[in-house]
Amino acid sequence: MKKHNKFFLIVSTISILTSCNEESVSDDFEEVNGDVAVKLMESISVSDAEDSSDNTTVTMYYTNDGKLNTISDGSETNVFVYDNDNKLTRITSDGDNLNMEELYESPYDAFDTGEVVEYDDNNNPKKIEFLVEECIEYCDNDNTPVGVDPDEYPSPVYDIKIYTAELSYDDAHNPFYHTFKAGGIIDVLDNIELNFGSSQSPEIVKVKDLFPINNLSQIIYKNEEGEPLVSLNVNFSYDDENYPTSATITAVDIEESEQSVSSVIFTYID
Repeated sequence: MKKHNKFFLIVSTISILTSCNEESVSDDFEEVNGDVAVKLMESISVSDAEDSSDNTTVTMYYTNDGKLNTISDGSETNVFVYDNDNKLTRITSDGDNLNMEELYESPYDAFDTGEVVEYDDNNNPKKIEFLVEECIEYCDNDNTPVGVDPDEYPSPVYDIKIYTAELSYDDAHNPFYHTFKAGGIIDVLDNIELNFGSSQSPEIVKVKDLFPINNLSQIIYKNEEGEPLVSLNVNFSYDDENYPTSATITAVDIEESEQSVSSVIFTYID
């Protein structure tokens, strides 16, 4: 069950086909949230209630002039590289610290492979469809026993199913917006609209399509029949400026009747 519980974070920050919205990410954010106080994220610490060896802390480092420079979990690092005009040119990486599915160990890879098929009234991704290989026959036959003819011990048979992830949000702004604005990412996403007729990086387009305006607080995964399989719920505590300071993540595997809990602490640059 632990694999379900390291999940929520960076879709709240950043994570599927081109969006044709007329407004930019910054326009959407300001229209929905108004004048939000600027706070830069310093660290996100995730503690697993079941296994402390699975704990993770991701730290953001900044230059003297306030540009996001590095994101690191202590073993893997993302470095932001800028040109002479302080425009983001690339992010070098020996890890995947920006991937919420890495940080929270999602049970599926919906945010890597899926397609946003519905947005809510605030232009947050509301429903994502993604493909899953589902075993339909000989599901226990993962390995042929020694001495057994493989033809008499057939391999599992899989079918491709369309699953969905349904997303809900708190009435609070995306707390990572200004952090990623300091990293030049918001400018890059806004330029997708300015350069809509030209060739765009598929990765950048995917980031824009999944970028939430509000703070993600729930994901429910459903199978092709619409039956819930896994739910992920986050209960946030907020400060006076509506930035999260802590959270409790509860993951429920409905099929296995299992539940696990993690806690998250957010800190900001003074």
